[in-house]
Amino acid sequence: MSTNSASVAWLTQESYDRLKAELEHLSGPGRTEIVARIEQARSEGDLKENGGYHAAKEEQGKTEARIRQLTQLLETAHVGEAPADDGVVEPGMLVEARVAGDVETFLLGSREIAGDSSIDVYSEKSPLGASIQGLKAGDSTTYTAPNGKSISVEIISAKPYIA
Repeated sequence: MSTNSASVAWLTQESYDRLKAELEHLSGPGRTEIVARIEQARSEGDLKENGGYHAAKEEQGKTEARIRQLTQLLETAHVGEAPADDGVVEPGMLVEARVAGDVETFLLGSREIAGDSSIDVYSEKSPLGASIQGLKAGDSTTYTAPNGKSISVEIISAKPYIA
């Protein structure tokens, strides 16, 4: 399976398991809790002015969207060990690079790999991510940002991300 496919995300086994547990909760007990809150709010009368009802319906919409997102991600994910510590930029690597003159450290891959971490994450499908894949320390490239500007990038290091 190629990890460069437009629909495939690389996940560690730990990330996959965490997301699968979240999906199971949202699809089961999470849905049941929201339906119960909607029913409770509905029993309180006039729905036009019922803030609890509208809040529960909004939460239900967000939950259903997250369920769809997780289902799609888990169905198409490439699950495996962290990439080899060979210094090559690829999904799952913590990359240190000089981007437009500023040194930045970020994870290349899915936001879901980082979990609750505050680390910056760039998709391998983003303009930056696509331009640096396969590079090693010392390699340089440029990419075109969404605003049309050409941005220079120099790879300083690439190491497997450990959550």
